[in-house]
Amino acid sequence: MPALNEVKTSLTTKAADSTTAWSLVFASWLVASTATLGALFLSEVMDVAPCILCWYQRIFMFPLVLVLAAGLFPFDARVVRYALPLAIAGWLVGVFHLLLIAGFIPEHAVPCRQGVPCAQVQVEWFGFVTIPLLSVIAFSVIAALLISTRFKGSR
Repeated sequence: MPALNEVKTSLTTKAADSTTAWSLVFASWLVASTATLGALFLSEVMDVAPCILCWYQRIFMFPLVLVLAAGLFPFDARVVRYALPLAIAGWLVGVFHLLLIAGFIPEHAVPCRQGVPCAQVQVEWFGFVTIPLLSVIAFSVIAALLISTRFKGSR
């Protein structure tokens, strides 16, 4: 009978791990959806025109909403393979944008030649919260949740 108890324990542990992994991917989807809705609200409702780097960040954030949702129903842990590269690439663009705003990157190295200048801070809350900072935070949370999902699913 000890073997039967071990099998039951193993199945219960796998089910709990699967539920936790689903919850982590769902949380990632919530963050991506909130970031996408926030970006659309800023541009469409508040008329804040996005710069080129903001567009690149949107290019990596918007598909995450669909990719993560597709991995939830039915749950497929392989969604991490598809979503994590998008989150990391968006994070890299966001960090570049933050460094540009902070003055660490010279303006001649910026892709924003026409339209809204990338080094200009259009929205700032509490004296330090900018749109690129929100983007980096969102991509960081999504990446951390997806990495946690990967480790939770590999047990």
